[in-house]
Amino acid sequence: MADTGLSKVTSRVTVQDTVYEQLRRALMWGSFAPSQAITISSLATEFGTSHMPVREALRRLAAENGLEIGHNGSARVPAVSRQRLDDLCQARIALEGLATELAAARVTNEDMDRLEALAREHEETGKAGDVYGMLRKNQAFHFSIYEMSGSEVLPQHIEMLWLRFGPYMRMLTNYVEREFDKGVVHPFSSYHFQIVAALRERNGVLAREMMVGDILATQVLLRDMCSE
Repeated sequence: MADTGLSKVTSRVTVQDTVYEQLRRALMWGSFAPSQAITISSLATEFGTSHMPVREALRRLAAENGLEIGHNGSARVPAVSRQRLDDLCQARIALEGLATELAAARVTNEDMDRLEALAREHEETGKAGDVYGMLRKNQAFHFSIYEMSGSEVLPQHIEMLWLRFGPYMRMLTNYVEREFDKGVVHPFSSYHFQIVAALRERNGVLAREMMVGDILATQVLLRDMCSE
């Protein structure tokens, strides 16, 4: 199996939750390819656990639509398509745009300093050619904003959408890696700085527009990689 970022689980008390959280995070980060089959035995070996916690984690992730379970009990990462991509992005635009607009009324100067630092770290990891580091910083930047919205509901639902977006993140990772190999570094952080600037002005409408622009830019890029 390719490097998924999973690690051995040693705590007996929280073994099931730890397996679930690690696997969920790996799926969200695009550690698994679209349509990739995932076996209980291979994951149990990678985690260093029995089959039971892995089986339970797969069941929970399937209930969240992060995985598909076949009739024989095998698990598979969902396939990608333009239709599914457009549907997910439509939902992301609605929820993430709203969360960003709400955050504008609540952010403090300290919040903004942290956000700007994350935006700069995202930019720097991209310039350094660290694809995975860049994607981690991207997620940290986005969810920092959503947590600032003051909503208990929105971040949870946005996280579910990002879980389902995992296969597309894998496609994006592969694309960025190929571009880096050619010496091409795209300005993926430009929207982040515009979002930060709008939030500093407490301009929720503009911040929402910039967040929507960020999502749409990724959608356009990924649409060409998807089958009809």
